[in-house]
Amino acid sequence: MNSDMKRNFALLSGPLAFLLLRFAAQSFGSAAASALGMAVWWVFRPVGIAVTALLPIAVNAVLNLIPSGHVISNYFSEIVVLLLGADLICLTWSRTGLDRRVAVKALCGIGTSMRQQIVAWLGASVVLSVFLPNVVVAAILCPIAAAMLKFVNGGEEPDVRQSAPILLAIGWGSGIGGFGSPIGGAANLVAIAYMEQLTGHEFMYVDWVLRFVPILFLVFLLNLFFLWQVNRTTQDLNGSASYFKKLNEAFGPLKRGEKIGLTLFVLATLLAFLRPLYAELLPGLKPAYSFLTLGLLMFVLRDENDEVMMDWKYAESHVMWGMMFLFASGMALGRMLIETGAVKQLTALIASSGPSGGLGTIALFAAFGCFLTELSSNTAAASIALPVVISITRAIGLNPVPYMLLTVVAVNCAYVLPVSTRAIPVSYGLDAGLQIRKGLRLTILNVLLVTALGWFCINYVPFFSRF
Repeated sequence: MNSDMKRNFALLSGPLAFLLLRFAAQSFGSAAASALGMAVWWVFRPVGIAVTALLPIAVNAVLNLIPSGHVISNYFSEIVVLLLGADLICLTWSRTGLDRRVAVKALCGIGTSMRQQIVAWLGASVVLSVFLPNVVVAAILCPIAAAMLKFVNGGEEPDVRQSAPILLAIGWGSGIGGFGSPIGGAANLVAIAYMEQLTGHEFMYVDWVLRFVPILFLVFLLNLFFLWQVNRTTQDLNGSASYFKKLNEAFGPLKRGEKIGLTLFVLATLLAFLRPLYAELLPGLKPAYSFLTLGLLMFVLRDENDEVMMDWKYAESHVMWGMMFLFASGMALGRMLIETGAVKQLTALIASSGPSGGLGTIALFAAFGCFLTELSSNTAAASIALPVVISITRAIGLNPVPYMLLTVVAVNCAYVLPVSTRAIPVSYGLDAGLQIRKGLRLTILNVLLVTALGWFCINYVPFFSRF
């Protein structure tokens, strides 16, 4: 198949998927068909993912499925404000070099054995992605890893078997770390938005951490043990430790701009997690607005060269607008699916299998979340999966909260297709076929782990289910 045929096939795949579901399963309606068409386009990417993310506005305008305001309002919701504020702060990290400094510092204690390398790269990816967007973490660490591998090979391109465990550790670690805190990924913010709608009161970020950090640790261990088995032929990378020490020494002391970027990020994060202490005093200063307020200071504060930390020209060209559109599209799509009754139809279909809330139901939700996030992104997957989870659990008389939280874990654990964050390591030499083969096995293990953890938390950890 030549390039023109591939491009035309990719372009037609979305509309064909839409028409197929729309007419083959009419009960699901146009909203569900739109979701399928968008998922197909997110896989084949005939246009940018941000362009696909704007389709709910166009589709709804043409088909008049729900009031337009219900769709458009999602594109600058409170959570999008949070993403914008966090992005403005984090942009100063890349502009001042603080992101590279933090990554190298985290890797300075790395050993030379492949097992130590995997621990270091996976650990750094997970920890950084708890606080930074997973795409950003992968984009920071992959070039550093590629440069290190080339250095220890005397300037030659590294062997695929040598680089695979490290690049897989970055790609997978950047993904799973996201559910460690609400600001680690837009899918988490989708879950918070749904839970606040469900309960009618604000969800405190510290409660999220208390629930998820123990689960993240166990998921980390699963990934670690699995990666240790990926390649047993390469035992060490001589010279890797000295490489990072030289890089770290070259940075010198922290500059004023780096200090400002780090301070404001820490302050914004503390304000988000300490929200219970001042919620009554400042009810309007939710995390979204504290991040944006501190992010706007970047246009006023000056670095060591007496230049502003950020100007609009730089922000305009570097802010991750596409990520915000992607998040918003997931929420808009979820709204369309709910209001048109598509979620009710899907709920009825799944409910016909007789879920009771036990192991089978948890496994079903975990597999459903993993499947959706492989096809698109964790944000879109959360927006589609969570309304279904809420509807099913309420229909059978269960508390939706623990099942929603476990679904969030599932949508943050994607290992197979080279899309979203997992596309970045592939661009640095990771064999996509290897990722798919290994990722399929890890996905099965992860679904089993999440199912077991979910069953344990629901039955023996009362705090996990409270909201």
